[in-house]
Amino acid sequence: MTPSPAVSPSFLFCRAVTRRANSSFPVAFRLLPRAQRRAMDALYAFLRLTDDLGDEPGDPAAKARALAAWRDDLRAALAGTFRHPVFPALADAVRRYGIPPRHLFDAVDGVESDLRPVRFATFDELYPYCYRVASAVGLACVRVWGLRPGATFAEAAVPAEAAGVAFQLTNVLRDVGEDLARGRVYLPADDLERFGCPPEAWPGPGFRAMMRFQADRARDYYRRAAGLERLLTPGGRGIFRVMCRTYRGLLDEIERGGFDVLSRRVRVPGWRKGLILAGGWAAKWGWA
Repeated sequence: MTPSPAVSPSFLFCRAVTRRANSSFPVAFRLLPRAQRRAMDALYAFLRLTDDLGDEPGDPAAKARALAAWRDDLRAALAGTFRHPVFPALADAVRRYGIPPRHLFDAVDGVESDLRPVRFATFDELYPYCYRVASAVGLACVRVWGLRPGATFAEAAVPAEAAGVAFQLTNVLRDVGEDLARGRVYLPADDLERFGCPPEAWPGPGFRAMMRFQADRARDYYRRAAGLERLLTPGGRGIFRVMCRTYRGLLDEIERGGFDVLSRRVRVPGWRKGLILAGGWAAKWGWA
């Protein structure tokens, strides 16, 4: 199948979106060969633009309509009709690397779910949300990164899904204060009740113990995700290590700060990000 003439300018557009994003992850794309790097730019740009549709100021109903139109645009792009500069590159990546389209639609659904008041009664209710906004993205990325000889995507799916849940649980813990200000509480209500710390009383008694419980849950998912690294190609192994150690580093910082996530935004120090990126190169070349 001959690529559309729109693919090259679309990849340039996607690269520009990743460069504008306030994230260190696009730097790690350099661990991948050029073709895979371009596909990651396309995925990242699509996800960034999807998030922007949900996060921009405005009426939730209007944003829901915009996301519905975006979902239609994605469906059209996968059929060969492009209504936005991001889609020729995204469709090329989907075709070239066999990315299941359901992962992209799941990501759109995850953003849309944030337009409504957020409350989860149990972790079993929170889990599908984590899957849509993070695990689905990871499962798409694994297709681009590729697997070592003998490994299968079915084998990689379980730790890749666990990694997404670990990453999103870490995000939830970091953003507890910001989310509460927006009327969103992602932490399961039954856990809050168990530790006697309803949102209206935060921090209050039981808050740190509850946060410790959530952090331990996240670390359990990091353990479940660890096996993915050995299944990936060298470049994929490097970029996955960067992502894992960045998010685990964020969890470390949350714990180191005594779970003070209400008065400040916790970040991984720049020097530590540099060491993590160096570790990604070491993983790629088999040095560590």
